[in-house]
Amino acid sequence: MRILLVEDNAALAEGLVAILRGSGYAVDLVGDGASAEAVAAAENYDLVILDLNLPEMDGLDVLRSMRARQNRAAVMILTARGTPEERVRGLDLGADDYLIKPFDISEFEARVRVLLRRQAGLRSSIVTFGGVTFDLTSRTFSDGLVPLDIPAREVALLELLFLRAGKVVSKEAINTSLTGFDDELSPNAIEQYVSRLRRRLTAHGLTVRTARGIGYYLEKLAAE
Repeated sequence: MRILLVEDNAALAEGLVAILRGSGYAVDLVGDGASAEAVAAAENYDLVILDLNLPEMDGLDVLRSMRARQNRAAVMILTARGTPEERVRGLDLGADDYLIKPFDISEFEARVRVLLRRQAGLRSSIVTFGGVTFDLTSRTFSDGLVPLDIPAREVALLELLFLRAGKVVSKEAINTSLTGFDDELSPNAIEQYVSRLRRRLTAHGLTVRTARGIGYYLEKLAAE
């Protein structure tokens, strides 16, 4: 899943990017409101984490512009502006959550998971397809009690396919969801990730099928 972080405090931004990328998310970072508005209009994000006190353009104006364009990304406001009036205004403009600085990192991570789960249309943090279970909280896959040993980039790919099980996910959507500004996957690289993931899943009753010229989809293997 792809996240846009809008934060002008360099030290805080660097720390949050490290935390989010460490959890396997693709993260883009901008430090001013005008850039945030432009990037949010041009790219597709599952979640935007938005400071309010930004250079060039206030965060609430960025939020207003996003919702006026029918941008449906989840938005978490992350700010020191925490009066009841500010919170009400942000929520009324279309924010999905409002976290006041300073904050506890574990709470921040939990709120990110909740928003991404909601964005994916899930009520539970546990999703099962075939005999494989995905825990969105720990971002781990397991077959019964046996965890699947999957590298981080393949976990992100399997998560994308898993949450859309049975539906074709385009190569463009895979590239967008798994990468940030400075990290683009070639079609060959995507195919390599898919091939490795396909080999890992076979023993667990799942496979990744190719919709030629379009993308890939997750499917249950027929019982022998």
